[in-house]
Amino acid sequence: MKFSVFQVSRKGGREKNEDRMGYCYTRGSGLFLLADGMGGHPEGEVAAQMALQTLSALYQKQARPLLPLAAEFLSTALLSAHDQILRYAAKHGMLDTPRTTLVAAVVQGNSATWVHCGDSRLYVVRDGLLLTRTRDHSYAEQHRAEGGLQLPHTVNRNVLYTCLGSPVKPQFDVTGPIVLHQGDKIMLCSDGLWESLDDATIVRALASAPVSQAVPDLVEQALRKAGARSDNVTVLAIEWETPDMFESTRGISTDAIQPGVFASSIQPRGPESLIDDLDDAAIERSIAEINEAIRRAAAKRA
Repeated sequence: MKFSVFQVSRKGGREKNEDRMGYCYTRGSGLFLLADGMGGHPEGEVAAQMALQTLSALYQKQARPLLPLAAEFLSTALLSAHDQILRYAAKHGMLDTPRTTLVAAVVQGNSATWVHCGDSRLYVVRDGLLLTRTRDHSYAEQHRAEGGLQLPHTVNRNVLYTCLGSPVKPQFDVTGPIVLHQGDKIMLCSDGLWESLDDATIVRALASAPVSQAVPDLVEQALRKAGARSDNVTVLAIEWETPDMFESTRGISTDAIQPGVFASSIQPRGPESLIDDLDDAAIERSIAEINEAIRRAAAKRA
């Protein structure tokens, strides 16, 4: 696999940055993650970090070097991250639980599959046009999908009806696999970006420059437009490249990675290593659930 990747996160006008992002890959597969810890609840940054570390740990165990079925992995791994956040809250005697959105994409072979929960988005741009983007799990997006033009004034457009870490089982959507074309760009972002910039602006920027140029420009535009009260703005984008373009864009090639080797940009953060909460028993339990989901999916397709 050959791809370019660029990521950046800015605090904006908030006291702290509760967004988290990162990616990891093997010789034949890549996992790209972004989570936005939710304000109004305690330790949103902890929930976001736990989501990334849970999926990354499970991916490391399962991608050998490919995931058998990406959609089943993403679905079950997301629910495992949700469970880990609830365990963390119980362990620390928290009256309210940390919560986060999550968007995660697996790229392997020549296709991409992704899952999302909440209003962190994924965009796919091809040949200068928006191929697709995720639909937010918010009352505003639900209202638009039902044909409404404008929300009543009594409804907060930013309210989500699902997330990771809530007391109820999260709702989520899985998309793919979608076959990638050379030059396709996939962007994951928090709402700090898309609330300030419309889809046309985002697509135009991604279509006109490599991700290493387009992403920082978009982030700066969003911060300027939002002003002093800007939310955290976090973006991770990849470009699926042709071999002749690859050397000029300083991308990543997994061709030289040996079988069994795992690379990751996701590092433990915070006063304690949250990955410590992912003990061997928890990981093995989650892996068993993933394998069972894969078995059921394979049986249905047989």
